[in-house]
Parts: sequence; structure tokens; C-alpha cells
Amino acid sequence: MGKRTDRIREKKKSKKGLKIFLTVLATIILAVGVFALYVYNSVKDTVSEDMNEDVESIANDISKEKASKGEETLNILLMGVDEREGDKGRADTLILLSLNPNTDSMQMISIPRDSYVDIVGYGKQDKINHSYVYGGTDMTVATVEKFLDVELDYFVKINMGGLSDLVDAIGGVTVNNPIEWVDSGDDGYKAGFHYPKGEITLNGPEAMGFVRMRKQDPKGDAGRNERQRILIDAIIDKGASVGSVTRIDDILEVLGDNMSTNMSFDEMQDIYKHYRNTRNNQKNYQIQGTGQYIGPIWYYMISEEERQKVHNMITEFNAQK
Repeated sequence: MGKRTDRIREKKKSKKGLKIFLTVLATIILAVGVFALYVYNSVKDTVSEDMNEDVESIANDISKEKASKGEETLNILLMGVDEREGDKGRADTLILLSLNPNTDSMQMISIPRDSYVDIVGYGKQDKINHSYVYGGTDMTVATVEKFLDVELDYFVKINMGGLSDLVDAIGGVTVNNPIEWVDSGDDGYKAGFHYPKGEITLNGPEAMGFVRMRKQDPKGDAGRNERQRILIDAIIDKGASVGSVTRIDDILEVLGDNMSTNMSFDEMQDIYKHYRNTRNNQKNYQIQGTGQYIGPIWYYMISEEERQKVHNMITEFNAQK
């Protein structure tokens, strides 16, 4: 499985090592979770060597100081991108996550991928998910900051193609499905699979179908965003409870190949220390707008009133004591 995986095998110690790693996984995906103070070098190396990506838009020294003190709210952009061979991909999943340690609460705001916004550094308006095509992570981060008039502290990016492997690596997930449907295969995943309403267990390809489908959802893209948030929570819950040490190599391999963040390993420890209880109270919101064609292209138009409303939601949440 390569030199990195061989190194991981050499340093693997005991069953406790898997529990430690999985808490790191939860921290990376959602920046909160159960974290242990003692970690093995294999996990730290994976974060430092294979997952670290800095962006000019974020002042890392300021974010690091905030995380270490644990007195201010952190704003983290969760990005799901489709990167395939020969295709740079688009940032189709954008969720602004705010963690307030003073109220032990978190807020997740989903940004529709077709939102018509100013693309920072590109010089014109377009769909917000295209910012990744034009300028990668840095341009997407800067565009979200301008759109919502907020400063981000961190980002966590995962290649959605690797999400299937991640779900399989942790042994599948259980979710509470809000609607029933049968996958038509139009979105490229497991045609004919039945997704009943209620609690269901999914493997990797089934989980991808769960977060991809939108044509059969009465809520459209908003419904898909809701299912994405549900899957994130399910991955964290499963990641913190898996007990099989044999999975650690596969999980690290998936993360190293498909995930990146500007968090250092030390910052993850600080976030655990000061922000781990923010999952106790969750708030979710989907940015609202209306569809409109400009020429032959369909966009999701966000009014200035809605943009200001969301900005106020973020600033007010961040200021709560």
C-alpha cells in the first residue's frame, strides 16, 4: 500500500491506537469530537505530510492563537469537491461551520452550489462552486468570505470521490433518512437501490447515492444539503465508536489521498480541548434564494436581504456568551 502505509504499520501499537486515530478523524471532518492527548506518530505524520494545505486568504497565526485560547468562536469552511482524473472539479458542497465555546453550540450554514456571487480574483460573477475551478481552495475560501462578509479560521476539504472509500473504511454508517426513494442511477450511483425513510445502514457507494440525489427530492438542492449534513454526523458518530484495529491503515490511506486542511495537528488538539462540547447544541440553516436563467444558464439568486440575514446570523452566533 506504499511507503506511508508501511510506516503506519510499523508504528501501530495496540487497539487504543485506533480509538485515538478515529477521534482525530472526527476532529478533521467536523473540527470537533472526542480527542485523546496521546497520539501515535503515524497519525501526526499523515496530517502534517499528506493533508496540510495553507491558503493565502486565511491568517494562520491569528487562527492558531484563537484555537489555543479557546475563548472565541471559530469559523470553518467544509468543502466537498469532485476531483477526477483530467478534471479539477467543483466545490459542490460548501458548509460554514461555526463553533462557539462560550455557549457549547455549533451552527452549520449550507451555501447552495449554484449561488450567483462575485468570484474573488476572477473579476466576474458566477456560480459559487465554479470558484474552485478558477482558483482552487484559496479562491473558494476568499469568495465565501466576501459573500458572507466573515473571516474564516480554517477549511476542511474532502474529495467526494474518496467519501465512498472513507465510509467503507470505517465499516459503513447508519443514518436517519428523511425521505424514501429508489435510486434511478441518474447521478451515477447504484441504480435500483431502495432508500426507505427512517434509519438505514449504508456502505460507501450507497452513502454516495444518499448525498448525491436531488432530482427526486421535493426540496431539491436544499434536501441534498440536508442529507450531506446527516452523513457528516453519521461518519463522526461511527468514527468515534469503531473498535477494529485492522481498519486504521485503510482509513489513513483514504484521508491522506482525499482530504486536506490548514489545521496543524497541534491546532486539532487545541480545538478538542476547548471546542469538543460544541456538538451538544446544533443549529442548521440553508441559504434561501430563487432560481433564475441568465441567458441559457440557471443560477440560484440570493437577495441582499438574505445575504445580510445570514451575515447577521453568523456574527450574532459568534458573539454569544
